[in-house]
Amino acid sequence: MFSIVATETSVLTFISVPGLAYRGDWTFLQLSFGYIIGRCLVSFFLLPKYFSSGVTSIYQIIGNRFGANIQKVSSLIFLITRVLADGIRFLATAVIVQVITGWTLTASVVLIGVITLVYVVSGGLKTIVWIDSIQFFLYLFGGCITIIFIINSAEDSFSNIWSGLVASQKTQIFNFSGNFFSDPYVFINALIGGIFLSFSSHGVDYMMVQRVLSVKNLKSGQKAMIGSGIFVLIQFGVFLFAGAMIYYFFNGVQISKDREFSTFIVEYLPVGLKGLLLAGILSAAMSTLSSSINALASSTLVDLLRVESSLLISRLISAFWAFVLIVIALVFDESDSAIVIIGLQIASFTYGGLLGLFLLSKMEKKFKPTSLMAGLISSFLIVFYLKHLGIAWTWFIMISVIANFSLTILVEKILKISR
Repeated sequence: MFSIVATETSVLTFISVPGLAYRGDWTFLQLSFGYIIGRCLVSFFLLPKYFSSGVTSIYQIIGNRFGANIQKVSSLIFLITRVLADGIRFLATAVIVQVITGWTLTASVVLIGVITLVYVVSGGLKTIVWIDSIQFFLYLFGGCITIIFIINSAEDSFSNIWSGLVASQKTQIFNFSGNFFSDPYVFINALIGGIFLSFSSHGVDYMMVQRVLSVKNLKSGQKAMIGSGIFVLIQFGVFLFAGAMIYYFFNGVQISKDREFSTFIVEYLPVGLKGLLLAGILSAAMSTLSSSINALASSTLVDLLRVESSLLISRLISAFWAFVLIVIALVFDESDSAIVIIGLQIASFTYGGLLGLFLLSKMEKKFKPTSLMAGLISSFLIVFYLKHLGIAWTWFIMISVIANFSLTILVEKILKISR
């Protein structure tokens, strides 16, 4: 459970979520309510199939149902999504390490990548899961330390601080107004977006599901999956609270995007606490990146190459993916959007197509590869069109799943009529 949370959190939560609270309010927390519902759907709709099939990679389910070629396509989509999303996470980590240490962004990315690779090849999945769990508590403790430090150093009482934050609407969680189509933080948009994002990321993203498959049975997997949603809600709350407290501490002065937390750490924390927070940052980064490299290597061997691997081959493939992630991180730059939002948007482009495939695999109906590919391609294209129209990214996955489902069935019917 803690490993799942640590894997999905990375340093995005550590630096970007407090920044969202600093610049705005707590409406981002609405997503996490959808996360819990989405993980319940994964637990009772997808996990039973994974455990009963005894698969190593979840894309074997697709291969068993639709053939090896569709399995490879599914794995390839996962690989592309993972390297792009985790390239962003590399960048996010390097940004804060750069601010704290004064190193260049390139040096920070390379150093983190090399250390993470050594960490991955030195131990297996069991090592990663256990250390992820320790790292989860370390970076969550860092968020709590920030809140406690500000409260203790403030001249006002906590009740006065809280009253001021409430009066300035910095603690607003629910948003029932705004543009229904373009604002991702209108409550229904955030809830639906959270449900489908979690249903897809924790149901069809091998990096997340790999943790659940390592437990002893289905019941344990379901408890870990649902429990992780609850702890994500708690940790989002902690880091949004930290962001609001930093806003109070700085009296709301404008700071560069996603540098609010790192500026506070560098300029105001004493040496001991500064080191603890840096350890938390690196823990958050390594927990995600080590999991990513491990899952990328495993899916490459099982789904793409479909070969029996040796330890040496596994380590070489892990090294290859670590190199790719480093390069991707160096190619990205900081844009006008919060880094955490960019990471979620990347996933939104491909998760709908993958989730659609898994849902189609549960139907008794047979589908031709042509129909499946048509549905898959349409699910990607429609997301680009939705983004072009300015539709909120929280709608991307649900609409792309519907597009995948509908076009696959439609093409299958057309192919039958034309025979």
